Amino acid sequence: MSATKVKDVLTTGEVAKICNVAPRTVSKWFDSGALHGYRIPGSKDRRIPLNQLIRFMKQHGMPLNGLMTGCTRVMIVDDEQDIVEVLEKILEDEAKYEVEVAKGGFAAGVTAEKFRPHVILLDMHLRDIDGREVARQVKSNADLQLTKVIAMSGKMTEDESKGLLGTGGFDGYLRKPFHVRQVIEAIEDATAVVY
Repeated sequence: MSATKVKDVLTTGEVAKICNVAPRTVSKWFDSGALHGYRIPGSKDRRIPLNQLIRFMKQHGMPLNGLMTGCTRVMIVDDEQDIVEVLEKILEDEAKYEVEVAKGGFAAGVTAEKFRPHVILLDMHLRDIDGREVARQVKSNADLQLTKVIAMSGKMTEDESKGLLGTGGFDGYLRKPFHVRQVIEAIEDATAVVY
């Protein structure tokens, strides 16, 4: 466990951040009785005891690692092994992110469901599925609404890459080959918006 003290009782906002879902989703879990807690008398505010949250997360196969560290979870979706290895090592060792890797777009969906990444670094030219489709699936999944998707490509024109942002469903763009510092900055930029 890291040095940061984990509180015994959490607000819906704190639970939302830990589970990487919208606060509204936590309220739904609470109101449906799936997640146990209590209301503060004379107020609508909900409070969730930590032990109840842990039980809920285990029941639903959510990674408990975000609980203890509060650290940023990053998922890399890329089938270029050498790029993945370097990225994974540096993001874990230097930036202290938690990193998961998916080799293709279909694997990405399953991994994202379990890992609930804050940020997905998504190669646009996967062998099995178009990057745009992966981004669309992520954005349409209610549990991954807050996940930021950063496109990675070495083959796109300036205009194509601009088209990804905003309406394209992407929250950032990295041109390959990139410097690791750029990757960390892109992740920091993307996650700063959420909190």
